[in-house]
Amino acid sequence: MQQSRKQEENISPLARISIMMKLTIAIATCLVLCLVLLLPSSNISNPHKSDLTTNGLNNSERQSEKLLGGLLATGFDEKSCLSRYDQSMSKPSPYKPSGYLVSKLRSYEMLQKRCGPGTKAYKRATKQLGHNELRSSDDECRYVVWMPMFGLGNRMLSLVSVFLYALLTDRVMLVDQRNDITDLFCEPFPEISWLLPLHFPLTDQLDGFNREHSRCYGTMLKNHAINSTTIPSHLYLDIFHDSRDHDKKFFCEEDQAFLGKVPWLVVKSNLYFVPSLWMIPSFQTKLIKLFPQKETVFHHLARYLFHPTNQVWGMVTRSYNAYLSRADARLGIQVRVFSKPAGYFQHVMDQILSCTQREKLLPELATQESQVTNTSRSSKLKAVLVTSLHPEYSDHLKNMLLERPSSTGEIIEVYQPSGEKIQQTDKKLHDQKALAEIYLLSLTDELVTSTRSTFGYVAQGLGGLKPWILYEPRDKKTPNPPCVKAMSMEPCFLRAPLHGCQAKTIKITPFVRFCEDWKTGLKLVDVSDEL
Repeated sequence: MQQSRKQEENISPLARISIMMKLTIAIATCLVLCLVLLLPSSNISNPHKSDLTTNGLNNSERQSEKLLGGLLATGFDEKSCLSRYDQSMSKPSPYKPSGYLVSKLRSYEMLQKRCGPGTKAYKRATKQLGHNELRSSDDECRYVVWMPMFGLGNRMLSLVSVFLYALLTDRVMLVDQRNDITDLFCEPFPEISWLLPLHFPLTDQLDGFNREHSRCYGTMLKNHAINSTTIPSHLYLDIFHDSRDHDKKFFCEEDQAFLGKVPWLVVKSNLYFVPSLWMIPSFQTKLIKLFPQKETVFHHLARYLFHPTNQVWGMVTRSYNAYLSRADARLGIQVRVFSKPAGYFQHVMDQILSCTQREKLLPELATQESQVTNTSRSSKLKAVLVTSLHPEYSDHLKNMLLERPSSTGEIIEVYQPSGEKIQQTDKKLHDQKALAEIYLLSLTDELVTSTRSTFGYVAQGLGGLKPWILYEPRDKKTPNPPCVKAMSMEPCFLRAPLHGCQAKTIKITPFVRFCEDWKTGLKLVDVSDEL
């Protein structure tokens, strides 16, 4: 002990200072290393952008993209509905919702929570259905009931239309759940259901609502049964491709003034009737604020409303990962044959090839001479997703590409998820497969669809795509030209009311045009795109 003290006394002051400096440096180095190890790896590589994620978005931007720019509300259990916030397979949409739309959706969710099933307001409103007529219309809550009609595409189009009507008129939208809607979609609204309760007082009457029913609005107009002094507790609205002129009065301003007082409206429709809502003067001002980009109506509302169940989303993700994820480019081809009997037709196959090669969506096939020169090119992979009830179209395309390679050296892989031969609406697995295929089509980069196909309309709207539309063949001949590029991604209102109260408005409204694939139909376009 004494010896060590003597050694310390023999150390010079300069040596002591040197030792202290070395110790200080060593301790500081240890502290720095500890801090570095505790930092996330992204901060080490880019200290000036510590909040950047691997995909180049900061946390707030990533959260905004997850919520689709504010379209979606927070507060959901993510595991119960994986599709709601899963954006891993899709590119960010270039179309951003307006602040007014986001605000309106949050207000609507509060309305649904205040007036939806199980609330005191809902119970009071259902009691009114026991009365045929009411003397006043100072109801706390008003409702519109959606009924599923025709195939899945028709149903999704009409549901978006009814929801927009609910937004514009401050009605609570409830959907008939007796079919397979719960097997297809998650609940879209936080903390409250959109499903019409099975014990709804009019449940036994819903299937009987048709244009001959005494509560059909068109029939009541025809029979002069509308009395301005009394208000029906409920009315049925018939909005179909073959609806009568009296039914189409729904789109007139003065009729909307009356309908606005009716507590309960039941709607059956197989159409996307949004374009005609734009031409109702009292709605147009709101709509312009909601959708400054007029062709984004379906794109925004469908992505807000429709979230496939985990079972359906599993079908989507498995197919995407197996067949589409590796591709450098993805082409969707949706084939619907309306002729009777339907099936495989060579003139339709020729039309598909003519369109895709003419528009450079698929390359020409190589000649024997060009095959030699293409061997040294770097091959890119293009995945072609074909959806059709008939697998022969994709089989023919596969065989053709196996026999001869492409002239560009591209590798083309063709995939068709299913080929059911016939449409089987309301069969659970069939509808789930159909919904999965709609979403797969929406995830492609370019899309070819069939004339008048609601299936294709939904896919293009969800994906924000302007497709090439195959013209309908006549006399079993391939049309020339075979297809046309859509002027907007909006679906077509195939049987719009071209006469009556909106006839003049249609002629002078620049953002409503006749559809490319159906000349009696109307669709929304962005005139700014043409300037």
